[in-house]
Amino acid sequence: MATPHFDLESATDAMTEIVSGIGADDLSAATPSPGVSVRDLLFHTLGFTEGFRQGATKEGVGRSAPPRQAPDADLPEGWGELITTQLKALTEAWRDPAAWEGDTEVGGVTAPAPAMAGFALNEVVMHSWDLACATGRRFEPADKDVAVLLEQFRETPREGVPGLFGPVIEVPADASDWERLLGLTGRDPYRQV
Repeated sequence: MATPHFDLESATDAMTEIVSGIGADDLSAATPSPGVSVRDLLFHTLGFTEGFRQGATKEGVGRSAPPRQAPDADLPEGWGELITTQLKALTEAWRDPAAWEGDTEVGGVTAPAPAMAGFALNEVVMHSWDLACATGRRFEPADKDVAVLLEQFRETPREGVPGLFGPVIEVPADASDWERLLGLTGRDPYRQV
């Protein structure tokens, strides 16, 4: 039986806090991702939290689909509570040692389960920062989460990975690990909130 390499709770709790502070007036705000509003990113969050939960349970194997653009519709009723529930379920699913065994599938992509867990953590951490920036708040993840992601993405192609993150943004030699990670994922760590 595999052993979980890390836990998502610190990251999912932080995202829950950020989402809980988002109101109707924030939905049209632009995120750091060009052309993506807070509303669009919340739709994406509803999708990836469930997709990566199914990746942990292996429910998605053979039937997952690539992420879609946000529909031209209102967010579902109670979207904040729904995201909170899905974040908790995501954390719990990856606590099962069986989640870390073999390969799994998320978004139409098959990869070793530990790599998928890292992608799930990346989605939660990076989109927490995106939502915080878009709504005028600060966000800094747990050091342990940053360390996991730096290890996973240390060999990221310099041009970025389409659909996951943009081209790398260079940071100074004395940048913090969090600033380095933001740069690796194509985000400007010195963006003004």
